[in-house]
This record gives sequence, C-alpha cells and structure tokens, in this order.
Amino acid sequence: MTVKDVHEQRLLKLKRLRERGIDPYPPRMERTHTAAEALRAFKQGDSKAPVRVVGRLMSIRAVGKATFAHIVDGSGRIQIYLRQDTIGEEQYEHFRRDFDIGDFIGVEGTLFCTRTGEITVHVGDFTMLAKSLHPLPEKWHGLRDVETRYRQRYLDLIANEEVRQIFVTRSHIISAMRRFLDERGFLEVETPILQPIYGGAAARPFETYHHALDRKLYLRIADELYLKRLIIGGYERVYEISKDFRNEGISTKHNPEFTMMECYQAYADYNDIMELTEQMIAAIAEDVLGTRQVVYQGQTIDLTPPWPRVTLREAILEHSGVDIAAYSDRPSLLARIEELGLKVDPKPTWGKLVDEVFKEYVEPELIQPVFIIGYPLELSPLAKRKRDDPRLVERFEAFVGGIEVANAFSELNDPLDQQERFLEQTKRREAGDEEAHPMDEDYILALMYGMPPTGGLGVGIDRLVMFFTDQTSIREVILFPQLRTKG
Repeated sequence: MTVKDVHEQRLLKLKRLRERGIDPYPPRMERTHTAAEALRAFKQGDSKAPVRVVGRLMSIRAVGKATFAHIVDGSGRIQIYLRQDTIGEEQYEHFRRDFDIGDFIGVEGTLFCTRTGEITVHVGDFTMLAKSLHPLPEKWHGLRDVETRYRQRYLDLIANEEVRQIFVTRSHIISAMRRFLDERGFLEVETPILQPIYGGAAARPFETYHHALDRKLYLRIADELYLKRLIIGGYERVYEISKDFRNEGISTKHNPEFTMMECYQAYADYNDIMELTEQMIAAIAEDVLGTRQVVYQGQTIDLTPPWPRVTLREAILEHSGVDIAAYSDRPSLLARIEELGLKVDPKPTWGKLVDEVFKEYVEPELIQPVFIIGYPLELSPLAKRKRDDPRLVERFEAFVGGIEVANAFSELNDPLDQQERFLEQTKRREAGDEEAHPMDEDYILALMYGMPPTGGLGVGIDRLVMFFTDQTSIREVILFPQLRTKG
C-alpha cells in the first residue's frame, strides 16, 4: 500500500477507537519499569511481580491465537506476548485489528523467558497511548536517505539506534566537559546572544533589528569579548557553553549555528591553556568512552598528554614544501606556491594566504593530536605578540583526526595595542574584507581599567563530538542542522 493508503486506513482505525469510547491519546500512564529495568529485574530473579511497561510498537508477529511484538522506550526494547485465552477474544481482536507498528502502547503483565531465551512480558492488559497515523520509514527496518534523515530527524531517531546513541554521547561529552571545568574552579556564566557590536572572531554575522531600542543588533559570532570583560571585573576563571552564529557557507565542518565552549583563565598564557586542553580532552575520553585511545575513521588516536607542539612554519614546510619564513610578503609567497604547482585560493593578504596553504595541505594530515603554534599577527587581532617574533602571536590550534577542535591565545591585554589592531581591522573592512573585526570602543574602555595576563580557549563542541563518535559530517552530530530550501 502507498503511504496515503496506510494513512487513510489508520484514520479509520482511529475513528473506530473513538466510537468504542477509547481515547487514542490519553494524558498519561504510570509505568513501573522501563524496558531495561524489566529485563534487569528478571535476570536478578524478580519475575513474579507484575510489570507495567510502555513504548512504541516496532514489530508485530501473529502466530495463530497468540502474538509476539516488540516495544521500544528510551532505555531499549522488550518483547511482549499476547494470548487470546489470557486477555479474552474481544481484547485480542481489538489489538490485532486496531494496533499498528508505530503506535505507543502500555502493557501490564508478568515476565517469563521464551524457548529462544528472550525475556518477555506476558500481557494481561494493554492500553493505547498514541495512535500513529503514518507508517514508519522503509518498513521500519531503518532510514538511510540522508536528506530525509536530516529534515525529519525524529524519524531518523526512531529508525536508527546508532544515531540515537550519537546524541546520547554528545550529551555525555558536554556533561564531562562541565565537570572538568567546574572541578578546576571555573565559573559557568552567560553572556549576550544579541550584541550591539559583534566580535571575538573573523566572521560575517547575522543581523536583526530591535524595534523598541530602534537599533540593529547581531547574533554573536563568539563569546570572547564579554567573557574577557568578566576577567576584568574580577572573576579569575570563567566559561560558557553557548550557541554562536556565523553567516558563512555550509560544509561537512561548518553549520551557521554551532556550539562552542569558551573559557578564560587569569594569570595564565597559551602554554597553560595547552595543558588544560590536552588534559580536558583526554579526561572527557576516559569519562565518556572509558579509554584515551579513540578510533576515528579506522585509525587509533591516542589522546594521552602531552601532545606535540609544532610551529605553523614547520607544519607547512613538512606537508607542502613551502617555507613561509623565506617568503615574507604576499607576492613572493604566492609566486613560490605557484612555482611548486600547489592549488590554493589566492587570498588578499600574506597571513590569509598562509592560512589557506595550511588548510589545504596540512590540516587533513594532522591525525594524531597536535598543537599548531605561532600564527601570523594579522590573523589574530586579539592575541599577544610572540616576544621573540612580533610578526607572530601566542596562539595555538588543536587538531585530532584532521579536525580543528580548539583555538586559543595568550589574550592581548594592552589597550593601546588592541586599539591599533582594531583600527587596522577597520581599514580592511573599508577595503572590502567582510570578516575583519569591527571596532569595539566599549571593549577598549574595559581594557583601559586593566585586565590581568589571561589565557583563553575556544572548543568546537560539534567537531569534538564528530571525533568522539567517528563522524565525518557536522550534520550527523547536530540534531536539526541548517539545510537548503527543498527545491
């Protein structure tokens, strides 16, 4: 039958239920056990007491005057067994005629073990809890169409247990991260999502308008500048797990709405934050997976600290053959890239060209955990300069499995230097760079009151979950990813 035929048939069943005085959508049902608890109770020898379990019907198999079925709840699945001579002919026919795969049901009965060894509820009574009017996808044996999976995630979760587990793991990762930071004295805070001036990253923002204030506002692209205001205000360790928004392209590693953890620690620099990062990710792995060895795309990756520290220059030289220190301006660097036959987008500045070479030739090769350090100043307007090379800054990015999962600085706390950098960014904006950082006079004012030496860290939660759950697309770890309009 077509989906339309099934829908119409189920509407008739719904009508029949109501005509019999049965509410097909009752407000509640009290259960005594989840599926998992019922199975555990039987294994522990507690099989005499009646159980009341609830869930979605996922299979029905009739054998003469008896029917086996499986129901699934949030803890797992359990088999149920209905016999005509136990519940009566009328009730048995009611189940056979009016219940379908996809319906929610509550059953009460006793536990026993079948000849095949499956723990089962022998049903003495049952109740319709919600009538399903559409059939589950692909005859209830799974859903594989990627477009449908993302657009109708509820079907994906019903049909694919492995997908459900991804989001369980995601929740555990965030909880483990919170515990790690809380145990080290970090205070969880909240900062504005709607901001009069966006900042903290190089990205194009989403704009909105507040009618009462009669002003344009922006969805935040990062939490950084507000969290550093809290360091100025006297908190020494703060963090936020938040939604950020960037008006950029969609790819396997980018979604316009994503989750970040940012934390800031006073009296620390990027070396301290490197130690914090490697310890935190290793601790999360042990907490969530029970091991520091994570298998990602067929490769075993050992997260045990310490992780190697490799300069950006060394990494690019090793993987592309280009020594960026020998080509200190854009024309010479671009010429060298072209001479080697490398294919990159010819970015407008030396720093962005360096970044493009890195992303194209180095990033995919960074499988084992590593910190890349020593980034160009022009890519990092909020980071401290390196004392031994003022063209570079004290910044690192952390990579595992070829994925950038963290970005961190020794935070720039010189207000005059910060002001000059913002002015330089303003010139780039005027020259057409939409991702240049806007001037934030209030942040400069805050810095004028003094910010202690501070190390800051941003961790992409979605990418970290990709790594821990062995996924290559960010859409697999976001419950409701942004998608193009269906044509």
